[in-house]
Amino acid sequence: MKYAALAQRGLALVLAAGLLAACTETEFLMNTAKQVRGRDMPASPTAGGIYKIGNPYQISGAWYYPAVDYDYDETGIASWYGPDFHGKITANGEPYDMNAMTAAHRTLPMPSIVQVTNLENGRSVTLRVNDRGPFARGRIIDLSRRAAQLLGVEKQGTAKVRVQILSEESRILAAQLTGKDDTGLVAVNGVKGAPRATVATDDLAPPPGVRAAPGPSTARPTGAPASSAVAALSQPVQVPDTVRQVAVKPTGIYIQTGAFADFNNANRQKVLLSSLGPTNVSQITLNNQQPLFRVRLGPISSVAEADKLLERVAASGYPEARVIVD
Repeated sequence: MKYAALAQRGLALVLAAGLLAACTETEFLMNTAKQVRGRDMPASPTAGGIYKIGNPYQISGAWYYPAVDYDYDETGIASWYGPDFHGKITANGEPYDMNAMTAAHRTLPMPSIVQVTNLENGRSVTLRVNDRGPFARGRIIDLSRRAAQLLGVEKQGTAKVRVQILSEESRILAAQLTGKDDTGLVAVNGVKGAPRATVATDDLAPPPGVRAAPGPSTARPTGAPASSAVAALSQPVQVPDTVRQVAVKPTGIYIQTGAFADFNNANRQKVLLSSLGPTNVSQITLNNQQPLFRVRLGPISSVAEADKLLERVAASGYPEARVIVD
């Protein structure tokens, strides 16, 4: 009980402190989604869900590999899902609540805490990943309806976004549910989250027609974590539905087909794809590692055009190509 209480207090403090917080796509490929969830579902639903990573799975020729990744930071196109799924069971075994601050992601552990920023208007929120998806090829994350409202995505259906995992908050949940940490605060298996620079943010009023955000929920899991691989929560851990404003720059939409250590390999792929549209090779160096050469098509004028081009690229033998915002 002491461990659980400490973990709960740690999570409440981290979330309440305001660390950088931060229609549905019916091309959701319903049948495929049901098949994937059917393979990866808990044996029975639980009110608060369980900690789950899951096995690799394939959608439309592309493989996805769920894994722990506390450095996750990617851009792409967000969509949202709502009434058609409300009350149904998510991939980690809890009922989906379209009015909660949650999201579906293809590979991050469930639950994880992420910051999602709308790169079109600068609105940013914190969400808890508790489901798998989206299964439309050109999407990076599926938002709950509440999250879509606060990010300004509900009416237009999609938006360019940046998705970043919040490592400390996510480690707390993992520690609480797996029992792998004595403190439940920031360290899991001896690894601590790197410090994040502070960023000035302002709370915003909700968009027109959306209810005001309440304070942080006082609902917390009860009982000590199990010593087995996962433990179920009596209630889902809630995150506050607070909108923050961050600075954003103009961005473009691209399709990335590969990243190579060797420029010649990247250039060969560029030549092969050039008939589909403007293709370029750009160099990037991450964390002082070896440079990578990225192959991208674009810029692309709209999400709809990106979807069409992505299907053509996939049909040309690149099923794991993805939409990037940069």
